[in-house]
Amino acid sequence: MSDTERYVADRMALMDVMLKYAKGCDERDLALYRSVFADDAVITGFGDTTYKGGDAWTEYVVGALNRFGPTQHMLGPQLATIDGDTAECRTDVQATHYLKDQPGTTLTLWATYETRMQRIGGEWKIVRHHLVPRGTRVQAD
Repeated sequence: MSDTERYVADRMALMDVMLKYAKGCDERDLALYRSVFADDAVITGFGDTTYKGGDAWTEYVVGALNRFGPTQHMLGPQLATIDGDTAECRTDVQATHYLKDQPGTTLTLWATYETRMQRIGGEWKIVRHHLVPRGTRVQAD
């Protein structure tokens, strides 16, 4: 594989990690969601707690999703810098969450994911994930 072909394959694989992240969350496929994280991943920016480990983070997400009905995470184009088996990625997100306890009410989050990924066992995995909130809005029908 040429350097250009490797770069294109890596870029697509990095985007696929984030698409699996969104799909796993929105479709409540937590096995898929967990699969994108390294076992020792560190997650910050989702409140004051730093989550250490893919299992701990997924456990938190399972509980957090209980507040919501359907969700939709729409990802913007990803900017990535690849250095061998490590990549620094920036992905914008607009996430809509329907509130279970307030029918007809949505919470929309605008944010940026700052994510470090590493090739582990031939697959790209999230090793560090940070949420940079840009704004939120709660809207009732």
